[in-house]
Amino acid sequence: MPVTRVHNMVNDGRLLASRIGENAYRAVPALFVQEDGPLEALRGTVSVLKDAGFSEDQAIRWLFTADDSLPGRPVDALREGRKTEIRRRAQALAW
Repeated sequence: MPVTRVHNMVNDGRLLASRIGENAYRAVPALFVQEDGPLEALRGTVSVLKDAGFSEDQAIRWLFTADDSLPGRPVDALREGRKTEIRRRAQALAW
């Protein structure tokens, strides 16, 4: 996939990226992508997290932080198709 397309997806909120390394390259976590493109459930979840005031880095950190009540990480639950539960939890963070 061309890097410009990935940048557009980040700008559109379909993906999240974090700046890493000495040159501050934008990097998209591998779990946000499937064989056919971005993880579909991510887009709405990103929107909810941004509405809750999360920066991209904070949203990535939250998605990759284990939660014993799930159990597991929110990103894993999204990949398993449990987007409603994750979005509900993300909405609760805004309150």
